[in-house]
Amino acid sequence: MKLLLTNDDGYGAPGLEALFMASEGLGERTIIAPDNALSGCSHQVTTDKSIHLSVRDESRFSIDGTPADCVRVALYRVRPDFQWVLSGINAGGNMGADVYHSGTVAAAREAVLHGRPAIAVSHYKKRGLEMNWRQAAAWTRPLLKEILLRTGTEGTLWNINLPHLEDDAKQPEVVWCPLDPSPLPLSFRADAERFHYDGVYHSRQRRPGTDVDVCMGGRISVTELHLF
Repeated sequence: MKLLLTNDDGYGAPGLEALFMASEGLGERTIIAPDNALSGCSHQVTTDKSIHLSVRDESRFSIDGTPADCVRVALYRVRPDFQWVLSGINAGGNMGADVYHSGTVAAAREAVLHGRPAIAVSHYKKRGLEMNWRQAAAWTRPLLKEILLRTGTEGTLWNINLPHLEDDAKQPEVVWCPLDPSPLPLSFRADAERFHYDGVYHSRQRRPGTDVDVCMGGRISVTELHLF
């Protein structure tokens, strides 16, 4: 199994190392990630300038491009024979409407457009609580093992969201659930002719049984998304 690992938090993000830890022994891994954090960049791609590739070691690379660019460059030159993309682990949730502006999910979506299945993993973040990346890796690993065994998955990506619990919390329940279609909170602070978004992510709508409700309620949400 040849796995391509990427993210939108940047090459040095702890979540990417947590994903590397979670995927230990599951296949031959190659990392190609953006040089810098590009959270919220959605499916932006670079077409108006060159993309510089930095070789970190024989299986680790970074580019001055976007998450979707990472998948494209991998297909073109770095690892054209990869079979799956693993994207994440993002520091912050990517559930419901988030999937449309998330760079983490966009990398997975770019892979699917080229006929490769993908998994996006994100970690909901509560204010005042530190992220435990070792815990996140432990929670993610069994899901990766289960999903990577699936066949006939062309056109599909799996979107995983981990809850933010205390360090001593037990393994959360995993719930396979639909995407919440509710919009994010719409609120701005006006300053003359400027508008500053001040919507509170944690107060977003939660349709019962959807990924937002499941993850914010302390369980792991897994949503299967079909592009075609």
